[in-house]
Formats: sequence, structure tokens, C-alpha cells
Amino acid sequence: SSKLLRAARQVFDFADRYRGSYSDSLSSVVCPFYCSYSGYKDELLWAATWLHLASSPSPSSQSVYMTYINSNGHTLGGEQDAYTVSWDDKRAATKVLLSKVFLQNRVESLRPYKAHADKYICSLVPGAGGFQSQYTPGGLLFTERDSNMEYVTSTAFLLLTYAKYLSSTGGAASCGSTAVTPSTLVSLAKKQVDYILGANPAGMSYMVGFGARYPRRVHHRGASMPSVHDHPARIGCDEGFHYLHSSDPDRNVLVGAVVGGPDQSDSYSDSRDNYAQAEPSTYTNAPLVGALAFFTGAR
Repeated sequence: SSKLLRAARQVFDFADRYRGSYSDSLSSVVCPFYCSYSGYKDELLWAATWLHLASSPSPSSQSVYMTYINSNGHTLGGEQDAYTVSWDDKRAATKVLLSKVFLQNRVESLRPYKAHADKYICSLVPGAGGFQSQYTPGGLLFTERDSNMEYVTSTAFLLLTYAKYLSSTGGAASCGSTAVTPSTLVSLAKKQVDYILGANPAGMSYMVGFGARYPRRVHHRGASMPSVHDHPARIGCDEGFHYLHSSDPDRNVLVGAVVGGPDQSDSYSDSRDNYAQAEPSTYTNAPLVGALAFFTGAR
């Protein structure tokens, strides 16, 4: 662990010294799909927060990284309201994480982060002051047309994480005149996870291989193309489009993968060509693992 921490500090020092987004120099290979649209600043604040927690004898101690956060947070997105969290934009997640230090250790310099975290959480809770999110008729959070489940799983994870932090101190999210309790956040997160696993108007699980009905035409080469055992001959890049456009069910079941999910009307097109709905990703699955772990531990 000491070796990993030492490497993390070195990488952070390098990133802070030579500021810029990776897509500034790699745009030809990462754009338009994986450009750093939110910039690099949120990553610096996110990294400094984790380094503080990993480096300090206690979260309340004044580490060099806490000094960095206090001195640079306002220029790295700490004072900006953020209402989504994704692989590209970690501002809301950073505010939730820094709220933990404030709530559990009363580090007063971090009080504004609790206010921003509350604002983010309140925007998600129907009926709460500050609510501004969109939900499908079936109750799924709907943020983006493309790979919406990414936002669903990351939001569910943050709802549960914040609920855990609030519960540890007997607190609540301040949403105008309404105090939103941890149990409300847990219930909202559970509804999102249940929807993914099949409790939705279509009666369909959006996790491949789970339940009786799930996506059979996933936008993924490994799922749709034959294995080397079934097709020993080489398949060239252009030849792969035959499998992309085929309406045949996947040859290989990508067990556990969560696809992009239905549209704002709870409708899902089980077609590989519809990448916005049929594409799975690691950044969709990763937060869901945390949410599932929470509910498994709560049983």
C-alpha cells in the first residue's frame, strides 16, 4: 500500500504541475466519444480528496492535501453546482466525499461542500426543495439519451453513499424547508436498482444474463461475434460489421453487463445498431457493484 500511495502522490504532483486535459494532445484518437469535456480540474480536486483520506492519520488532520483543497478548491470546481456524475465529471462525487469529512470530523472549511452536496441530492428527490430531475413514467432517472444507465448507477451509488454518511452523524440533506432523511435516499436508490434488474414497465432486466428477459443484442464485439473455436479464420475489422448489423441474438452472453437502457418513455429497442441503448460499459457497471454491495450488506 505504501508503494501505491507513493506512486499516487507522484502522479498527482505531475498532473498538478503540468495541468491540462489528456484530450488536448490525444484528441485524434479519443474524440468525440471520450474527450475530456469537463476538463481536468475536477480530477485534481477528486484526487486531492482521496490522497488526503489515504495520507492522513485521521480525516480531520490538516494534511498537505487538505491545505491544497482549501487553497485551490474554489478554482477547481468546488464552488460550482453539479447535478450529474460520470466518468468525465466528478464534481458531485467530490462534494459528497468531502461532506463525509465535514460531517464526521467537523472540518469547518469543508462546510460549503456539504451545502453543494445537499443541493445535488435535493435535485434528485421528487417533492424536495430544489428538485429538478426527470424520471420516466416507470420511475427511472433519465439524464441523457446516450447510455443513460451510466447516470442511473452512479447516482444510485452516491445516494447510498451520502445516506451512509448522514446516518453516521444523525444528519439529513437540507432541501429548502424539507429535511430529506437517509432512508428516503436509500429508497430512491433501491427503486433505481430494482428497475435495472427488472422491476419496470417492460418487465425486462437491463443486466445481461439476469432474469428471464434481458437484452439479447448487445452493442459489443465480444458478445455478437463468434469465438475462435466456432470461427477459426480471422475476422477483419470491416467484416465485423456483418455481426453488428445482424438481428441474430448474441452468440456469447455477456453476463452481468448493464446496457444503456430505455428511453424517457421506458421503451427499449433490442438492436445492436442502437448503441445509445444497447452499449454496455465498465463505467456503468462499476457504481452498480457498490449499490448492490450496500443492499446485500443491509439484508
